[in-house]
Amino acid sequence: MDTSAQIGTHVAVALSHVAVTFRLADGGTYPAVRSTSLAVANGEFVAIVGPTGCGKSTLLNIAAGLIAPSAGHVDIFGTRLAGLNRQAGYLFQAEALFPWKSVLDNVAIGLETAGVERRQARARAQDWLTRVGLADFSPRYPHMLSGGQRKRVGLVQVLIRDPKILLMDEPFGPLDAQTRQIMGNLLLDLWSADRKAVLFVTHDLEEAIALSDRVVIMSAGPAAHVIDEWKVALPRPRDIAEIKTERRFQELHRDIWGVLKAEVLKGYAQTGGG
Repeated sequence: MDTSAQIGTHVAVALSHVAVTFRLADGGTYPAVRSTSLAVANGEFVAIVGPTGCGKSTLLNIAAGLIAPSAGHVDIFGTRLAGLNRQAGYLFQAEALFPWKSVLDNVAIGLETAGVERRQARARAQDWLTRVGLADFSPRYPHMLSGGQRKRVGLVQVLIRDPKILLMDEPFGPLDAQTRQIMGNLLLDLWSADRKAVLFVTHDLEEAIALSDRVVIMSAGPAAHVIDEWKVALPRPRDIAEIKTERRFQELHRDIWGVLKAEVLKGYAQTGGG
């Protein structure tokens, strides 16, 4: 898939023939990602699935400007990326909450460091906490919250800065199945308000289909690359639990898994699974 003809202001993220090679401690090299192109339109929700260790997070880090590609380039809204992607918000799987700060201060700190006056930052933080059902939890500390509540705080930490692009690396991975569905529906509700561009990495194929407009499949490593993609022509708005019961969802899952399964088995064998 060549993104070179698609790059423009309507394309939020365009990875063009990017490749990443890491240096090893013994002086050798490891080709993590081979020449790969991927475009995410403004307002589009794209999910990336693939075997463990296939470079999904590496692509996110390239889009965030945390890793410079060994080859190829990245364009953000038509402008070549150099350094950090200041238009993106990044939600990691690991929590990034300060344990010594209250929930309110954890959310407000992103605005304060950007120069917003403290009182205004805290007022906006309280408004966001209300939007995700945590208004009464603002004076608590992170250790007083459930895993799902901490994920909601982490989500609004990112959204309060109003990034144009959301990069999400298995953000709901540690949660139980029921809480993942609740968080997925919350994410869709918040996303539908302004339709930011989203690049969402997950190991959960059902989650990928239920959330996204398009599912991108990566091959097993080394030298992982995009091997296929599927449009998700399911109506919005969506309820994750309900959409999974629809026949079109089940057909998509069957067809995508037919491609993904072979790569998952390759990755499993490479990690000693036989």
